[in-house]
Amino acid sequence: METVLQIFLLTVGFTMLIKGADFFVDGSSGIASRFGIPQLVVGLTIVAMGTSAPEAAVSISAALKGNAGITIGNVVGSNILNILVILGLTAFLTNKVVPVASSTIKYEMPFMIVITLILLWMGYAGNEIARLEGAGLWVVFLLYLFYLFKMAKKGADKNSEDDEGGISGRRRDKIEKSMAMLFLFTVVGLALIVIGSNVTVDAATAIARIVGLSERFIGLTIVALGTSLPELFTSVSAARKGNADIAIGNIVGSNIFNILFVVGTSALITPVVFESKFIVDSIVAVAAGVLLWIFSFNGRSLNRVEGGLLLLGYLGYFIYLL
Repeated sequence: METVLQIFLLTVGFTMLIKGADFFVDGSSGIASRFGIPQLVVGLTIVAMGTSAPEAAVSISAALKGNAGITIGNVVGSNILNILVILGLTAFLTNKVVPVASSTIKYEMPFMIVITLILLWMGYAGNEIARLEGAGLWVVFLLYLFYLFKMAKKGADKNSEDDEGGISGRRRDKIEKSMAMLFLFTVVGLALIVIGSNVTVDAATAIARIVGLSERFIGLTIVALGTSLPELFTSVSAARKGNADIAIGNIVGSNIFNILFVVGTSALITPVVFESKFIVDSIVAVAAGVLLWIFSFNGRSLNRVEGGLLLLGYLGYFIYLL
């Protein structure tokens, strides 16, 4: 009876994620159009931070309860999944090439790789992320937000120039009237995503325990995948709707947010333990970032074959975990 209940809850959780992702992408992309904010910036900020809410909630809550050791496994595991599984599936399932913005290839992807290396160095050097290091991550996070603000302002200025060229009055009225609905879609979508991910993680974890899987395996796979489900559904939905910049920006932005904000905040609360086994996982996270950058740089896009290779990369990592 318990198993049947958990399977039902798992189904409910997935349904909430699917509908939430649709609402969230429609709302956030619509707001971006209204304010002239580039789709990439929306993906790197609103969507990335929103879909990273489960990782932040799990890690910060654990730190407040004096169990910050879960933070690194949660963040590194989610970052690996974000690239290898989520972008892999996004490219593999959308039946078309997923374009990557030039600024993402030149700036955001290398930045993501660098801060992952910094996290690895911090953990390797001291076996923990100390409060001072957490403060350093927060300083970098604030600088990153300033960079995104400049990008958004540049996009808004460009849009203003386009408006002078003549957006029709009827089109502008339509955008104005839809703002309330766009905000509602965004808020409701995000709520469904966060609640749905919690329901899904709890149900999947319960089923895994009933089957008899180990706690470590559950943490590195099911919980990491569960907290990454918002990124998965949002990215696939965005790519299928032609908002590829949101799809790619969502993943890159989420990985950056996970390291700078989630680990940084957790470390400010209490030093975060970096166990030796996470060195290999962190190296895999760096390798995944480099592989994504190479694929993107090569053709400024991700195709189905490259998506399949990313998925194969995760399969190899999964076998290592077993």
